[in-house]
Amino acid sequence: MGIIERLKQGNTSSGIAALGNTFLAAIKGVAAAFSGSGTMFASAMHSLADAVNQGFVYFGSVLAELPPSKRFPAGFGRVINIFCMIAVVVVTIMAYETIKEGWHLLQHPAESTHFWLNLIILLVALLVDGFILYKAMKEIRMETGGDKAVAIIPYAFKNVNKASPATRLVFYEDLVATAGAVLAIIGIVLAQFFSILAADGIASMIIGILMLYVAFRVGYDNMVGLIGVSAPAEIQDKIYNIVLKDEDVVDIKRIRMIQEGRLYHVEGTVELKKGLSLDEADDIKYRLRDVLLREPEVADVLLGIVETDDIKNWNPEEKK
Repeated sequence: MGIIERLKQGNTSSGIAALGNTFLAAIKGVAAAFSGSGTMFASAMHSLADAVNQGFVYFGSVLAELPPSKRFPAGFGRVINIFCMIAVVVVTIMAYETIKEGWHLLQHPAESTHFWLNLIILLVALLVDGFILYKAMKEIRMETGGDKAVAIIPYAFKNVNKASPATRLVFYEDLVATAGAVLAIIGIVLAQFFSILAADGIASMIIGILMLYVAFRVGYDNMVGLIGVSAPAEIQDKIYNIVLKDEDVVDIKRIRMIQEGRLYHVEGTVELKKGLSLDEADDIKYRLRDVLLREPEVADVLLGIVETDDIKNWNPEEKK
């Protein structure tokens, strides 16, 4: 597979977000330099952090899609978690700089200039960040198998934790970016028309605090992913039902589903009905494996088979 084909496999939301935020960081940086607006500086720092992060995450998502090899038989799914942790460090540093600048402006408020330039750029940022956020919401719906008829905004908030690490990061970052653009607009309007110069510093500090929240949220999610987290209850129920639906399966001895990036590894032992030959049992095992591998969430399957011991071992509610 060529480089272009590999790049196409990367996370769409993070790729679009990286390009969009690079553009926003550039125009906001120019506006901040001309106007001296602390709020605009904070917003520019946020966009720059987002651009760097989402660029890292996009290339991490490309690497995560590489097929397993002899040296790495479990695949590269957790690579995306490493890249997201790098992004967390960048966000934290930018958040610190933003809060520090906001505190400085709060202690020493100064009147900014070029109000209309700042306002126009922030409105452009609001549109671009809002568009990226909407794309991330669509990606969440696609990755979690949501119905296109459902309302996308409440669905995205409810199911964001089931999306891939890259999509989650884009969602959280651009949710804060969109809110930050609104706060920045409020800050410069209050400073310009009501002479509340402290609003500039307060808005900057709030944006920085929101960035810290993103760093904590994304950092926690990816730390869990690096350790190895079990599949969500919905995915587990789906796998249980597929296995137990087979007419030759009597019970599940044990089963484990571990998340790797946006996919899941399934490993377990199933009990088959008595009286089957070894060849028949092997055929059933491979049949089950093939059925599970047809599910879009499943990366690989390792199943063992034993004859039923007539003891009910499996209670999904107890295993969760």
